[in-house]
Amino acid sequence: MPRPHISMRNIRELLRLCLGERLSLRKAAASLQMPLTTVRDHLQRARAAGITWPLPEGLDDDDLEAMLFPKAPAVSEARAMPDWRKIHVELRRPHVTLMLLWFEYRQTHPDGYAYSHFCELYRRFRRGVDLVMRQEHKAGEKLFVDFPGAGIPIYDERTGEVLFSAELFVAALGASSYLYAEALRSQELLYWVTAHVHNFEALGGVPEICVCDNLRAGVTRPHRYEPDVNATYQDMAAHYNVAIIPARSYKPRDKAKAEGAVLLAERFIIAALRNQRFTSLAELNAEIARLVTWINERPFKKINGSRKSLFEALDRPALRPLPATRYEFATFRRAKVGLDYHLEIRADRHYYSVPYGLVGEKVDLRLSASTVEVFFRNRRVASHVRVHRPGFTTDPAHMPDAHRRHGSWTPARIVSFADKTGPATAKLVAEVMAARRHPEQGFRSCLGIVRLADRYGSDRLEAAASRALALCSYSYRSVESILKNNLDNVPLPVEEAEQLTLPVHDNVRGADYYQ
Repeated sequence: MPRPHISMRNIRELLRLCLGERLSLRKAAASLQMPLTTVRDHLQRARAAGITWPLPEGLDDDDLEAMLFPKAPAVSEARAMPDWRKIHVELRRPHVTLMLLWFEYRQTHPDGYAYSHFCELYRRFRRGVDLVMRQEHKAGEKLFVDFPGAGIPIYDERTGEVLFSAELFVAALGASSYLYAEALRSQELLYWVTAHVHNFEALGGVPEICVCDNLRAGVTRPHRYEPDVNATYQDMAAHYNVAIIPARSYKPRDKAKAEGAVLLAERFIIAALRNQRFTSLAELNAEIARLVTWINERPFKKINGSRKSLFEALDRPALRPLPATRYEFATFRRAKVGLDYHLEIRADRHYYSVPYGLVGEKVDLRLSASTVEVFFRNRRVASHVRVHRPGFTTDPAHMPDAHRRHGSWTPARIVSFADKTGPATAKLVAEVMAARRHPEQGFRSCLGIVRLADRYGSDRLEAAASRALALCSYSYRSVESILKNNLDNVPLPVEEAEQLTLPVHDNVRGADYYQ
């Protein structure tokens, strides 16, 4: 059977969960929405290749794939496949076992599958059967997060109009059902990730797994087997060493605990606040915190204790400690490196350099408030301090040798160099640099103008520079065109106009008339 296509990003996440976080195969499979056999196969390949976590510095996707998937020997021809539907029905009969059905299969197909492979193939088939399973939650293991359908209006204090409808983020721990809720401006990625950070800090620790719905901020592309988790959301999860498990679409049983927490929030928070008017999120969240405390301290009806007491006894001791630093929100995007080996951050209109060998390649950008990081095939190739204003940030190490030599030029040095040809040439190159957004953008044009003296002579270049200044045409091509067409010796239209004199006539008033 051919190997299913799995992105290298998910394979790295699998290795992190299994080798770094020591998650069981089933939990890792659930987190990545992969078949258990696929997870087991990749982990066996990693161990056979001697791969450990963290991965070696500088190991890119090509090298990792070559280690995990060396060229395999020729595969033998396919064997007869059992009728799994019939076998699944037969197993419902009393005293019928897989061993008995395998014996019957081998009597019909003597060269069929061995018993262990037969059982494995059947388990793969059975996973496709819709089963209802009562979930057992371990302490500190899972946090279920969701949004109710209804929002809470925020009013303008002056006009009384509704400014926006606040979204209620709701989270519940699996073992204790301990509730957390926070009003957000919207369900956008920034607020979604920030709510998780606030939740972890309120709990004083981090669970092993977050179970989320398939909202856009959490899952970029929903899929039954390989959903694409939003890169920023996954980056946050890696910072806190949390596994993300998106629930299957239209399968509320996957997140029954979240559905129960949402129902609780709708009844005892949203409905309880229906007659109150809030003019800010801070005011609303203060009231939500009071209601959440009441819900968590409210005694259970059928068992002793409350959500808070169970949380203190079960979940809190089992939670992982918070990392030393809070997660810094960052966004991710792909970009193609231009011919000038710079990438533009359009929000700031600023350009950042990458190694010149990556010209034409597609790279991944991680953008936070303070840094710009560039990754190529999962290897960081550049890192810059983020500048929130137009301009260029260039690392000299990213430049080819010729450009590095060119980079030693300054505007003053270029003007001084041009002044050796003549004052008009010096003034022209100064105007060329002044006409650009950044003087560096005019360096190449200025050097080209000065070097025209090697071809046409200094006198002709000085005359052409004077003509270009008179015409306000500050470019290399304009000066080159003047020299090619021998226009440097042609009088300027302005000069011709200055030689004209007014005719003498009684109707022509002189300058004295206006004094």
